[in-house]
Amino acid sequence: MSNLLRTSRVLAWFILTGLSVAVIVASSFYLYLRPNLPDVDQLLDVKLQTPLRVYSKDNRLIAEFGEKRRAPVTIEQIPTIQLQAFMAAEDSRFYDHFGVDIKGLVRAAIELISTGEIQSGGSTITMQVAKNYFLSRDRTFIRKFNEILLALQIERELNKEQIFELYLNKIYLGNRAYGIAAAAQVYYDKPVNELSLAQMAMLAGLPKAPSAYNPLANPERALIRRDWILGRMKDLGYISEEAWALAKDAPITASYNTRETEVNADYLAEMARAEMVRRFGEETYTDGYSVTLTVDSEKQQAATEALQAGLEDYDRRHGFRGAIGQIDVSDLSGDEISRQLLNYPQVESLVPAVVTRIDDEAGEVHAQLRRLGTGIIGFDTMTWAKRYRTENLTGPEPKKPSDVVSVGDVIYTKILELPQVTELPEANDDQPDPEDAGAGTLKAALAQAPKVEGALISLTAKTGAIEALAGGYSFSQSKYNRATQAQRQPGSTFKPFLYLAALENGRTPATLYNDAPIVFDDSELEDTWRPQNSSGQFYGPTTLREGLYRSRNLVSIRLLRDLGIQTTLDYLRQLKVPTNNMPSNLSLSLGSGLLTPMELARAFAVIANGGYDVQPYLIERIEESDGTVVYEAPETILCDSNCDQLAENENATDIQTDELPDTEGMALPASADEPEGPRVMRRLADERSVYILHSIMQDVIRRGTGRRALALERSDLAGKTGTTNEQKDTWFAGFNHDMATTVWVGFDQPAPLGRAEYGASTALPVWLDYMKVALKDAPAATMDRPNGLASIRINPQTGERARPGEDGVFELFKEEDVPAPLSADDNGSGLNGESEGLSRQIF
Repeated sequence: MSNLLRTSRVLAWFILTGLSVAVIVASSFYLYLRPNLPDVDQLLDVKLQTPLRVYSKDNRLIAEFGEKRRAPVTIEQIPTIQLQAFMAAEDSRFYDHFGVDIKGLVRAAIELISTGEIQSGGSTITMQVAKNYFLSRDRTFIRKFNEILLALQIERELNKEQIFELYLNKIYLGNRAYGIAAAAQVYYDKPVNELSLAQMAMLAGLPKAPSAYNPLANPERALIRRDWILGRMKDLGYISEEAWALAKDAPITASYNTRETEVNADYLAEMARAEMVRRFGEETYTDGYSVTLTVDSEKQQAATEALQAGLEDYDRRHGFRGAIGQIDVSDLSGDEISRQLLNYPQVESLVPAVVTRIDDEAGEVHAQLRRLGTGIIGFDTMTWAKRYRTENLTGPEPKKPSDVVSVGDVIYTKILELPQVTELPEANDDQPDPEDAGAGTLKAALAQAPKVEGALISLTAKTGAIEALAGGYSFSQSKYNRATQAQRQPGSTFKPFLYLAALENGRTPATLYNDAPIVFDDSELEDTWRPQNSSGQFYGPTTLREGLYRSRNLVSIRLLRDLGIQTTLDYLRQLKVPTNNMPSNLSLSLGSGLLTPMELARAFAVIANGGYDVQPYLIERIEESDGTVVYEAPETILCDSNCDQLAENENATDIQTDELPDTEGMALPASADEPEGPRVMRRLADERSVYILHSIMQDVIRRGTGRRALALERSDLAGKTGTTNEQKDTWFAGFNHDMATTVWVGFDQPAPLGRAEYGASTALPVWLDYMKVALKDAPAATMDRPNGLASIRINPQTGERARPGEDGVFELFKEEDVPAPLSADDNGSGLNGESEGLSRQIF
């Protein structure tokens, strides 16, 4: 008995000593680690890493930037049964313990002693919050001890609901999904409150091992894990026997879902992203900003499609350049062919395919399409494919499919008709489709990825808001934004600004200039210059109105010589048209300077709105993740007089820049210290001069080079085509009083487009397709006729008042520029009196 008592005492002493040592060691660790532990109060104001999202003004998703998909939710938004599923999987005693589960820790300690590492973790939900928000993922004793200490602190500072909410928003659930809401969207394309019991249990099984129990990557293991959680929920009394049985029999319904972008606006998205990073730094990608742009989704989609269609049409007109590659299909299986096709990326809607068989008799080409199985290309879609030789020359028209392609050729196709069982793949999807075979036979057309490029910019004329922008054929192929970065010669689209300068300097639409040959031997031009009209003909004395709407080059040259180059450049600066890349010689009159499409579009917006300064802007509003608005675009006020006083009274931003600001940074004010309130935009041109120019540019569409625009059947449109030497740049800029849209087409490395190509044949069709949508159901928007104008009947041959009984036309004049009445002895020669000045201008 005494031996037993002695043994008991010894054992008790060892236990007490062991506990004392454990307490001392634990206290030592605590004292050592406590100063380095993070402040738990940070959790009260935690910022979850949430991606930047960019939306159109009608709330359509344009883009999402950030590595982590997350959509924070409150615990009230999560169904109770979903909370119970996570408790069954991770911590069934969550509401009972104080942040640490002793049983779990003992189990983890035994694993550490026996295996040298911790396998099961023993972590409560609170401990996982500590780990996910503050600690590394290393499986070490020190990290585990820190985790315990932090969990105890968290339980003291926060209630259980706050802890659970933090957990469910932070936990990683695979496939870049962080948090329960993001996972519900990624795996089931549903909000959390619409998930079934089986789906809830499946998601609850992911935190333990997001890859091993992933229903997409490892469906069998995921199913075992789901069913185990359902059993735990039944045993814990969370669900009934009947609910358990139904959920256990449910199949796996998970699929990979990303939040689809709803608008094709990659160039705009990149502009917004760059502006946000400039403004907010790298936090742009993690702080959950929502950026609303000025663009309308329908107009933006129309802009993208119109530009792509126009570039494809040009490309087809100039012939087929042949296969983009070769695959020897003779000894390859369908799967091997599919894998080789992955080396050829999809470009927008153009799908790579390899020719597997040609049937000339049936007029069909059989092909295997990238990720879409087999398809048939009808010869009726191939008749355009004359062989390309030069920009001016193509081969003969093909008579049969084998004239165009050969077996093994890799070509681009456009899908015409898809079997219902097949979905068109996303562009740039690098994964082979395991269901290629059996996808069905589809119908496709022969296509070709254009080498030619272009840009379209559409602005709200009175504010500068960007309504739509397309910076090229395909952002995935080239991120170079031609709308804002391409410095190109505007050609004849520059002429309206020269003519506006003339109207502001005493000339009238009736002023005559001679459309006749002229030769310049100017050292600045490096060679003898013999300018011509595009027609190669000359038409003699011509009014300014006809000279502009018929785009007569010699009229423009003589006009510039008469006005003076410096006077013209000064006036361009007054209009805030950039002049740093403008020549100081007469070639300026033909648009030989350099402007970006955005700069030109902005200048035409000034004409469209009646002569007021506007600056393009893209970002309408920025919100933080909680909905707090941190930026909203100010109202624009168009000002005619007393602008300084107006700016002061309205606490407004007075825009007085000399030239157009950097279009890459156009979205936000440069400094947060700039005054809030409306932006005051000053008048840059006499509204009478602008109104007269409107009427001349309307003639461009009614009877000049822009006649194709008559197809819109609108009376409020004005515009100007443009084509540079050797057809290297082609343009159309058109507008009404509300909207100004400019289109450019050309090669990135300037090269001739072809002798038959002009602004009217390349850029105008793009503009037309876009404006059909942009102006749909929009009422006519015309500039009101200002005071101080007179309509006078003139003789267009002389530019003077028409004599009684003489054929004439009505012309607009400023009151101070009205032609003098004819004298009684005037013989109508046009060379007497007032016309003496005109004769000097003619010659």
